Amino acid sequence: MADENEDDEPAVELGEGEPVDGAPVARLASRLHWPIQKSEVARRVGDETVRTPEGPRELGDLLTDVEETYFESQRDFLGEIRAVTATGAVPTADE
Repeated sequence: MADENEDDEPAVELGEGEPVDGAPVARLASRLHWPIQKSEVARRVGDETVRTPEGPRELGDLLTDVEETYFESQRDFLGEIRAVTATGAVPTADE
C-alpha cells in the first residue's frame, strides 16, 4: 500500500541540458540472444554508438579491444565491454 505522505515528484530531478549521444550498452545487449559470438554482436549492433565515460563510441570499435570471442551471457558481455571502457559518469554536452 502506498504511503499517503509520498511526494508525486520524482526522486531525482532531471536536468534540461542537451541529451547525451549514444545508447547505454545494456540497451543494445538486451536486443541480443545469449550465448553469442563476438563477430555476431559486431554484425548485428557493431555500428551502434554507445555511451562511455570517454564520450560516445561505436560498439564495433570497443569490440576490437575485447579479447573474448564468445560471450556465454549478457553479463559476461557487459563485463568485457565495461573493462575496456571503464565505468563512471557519462559526460554531457555541458561538461
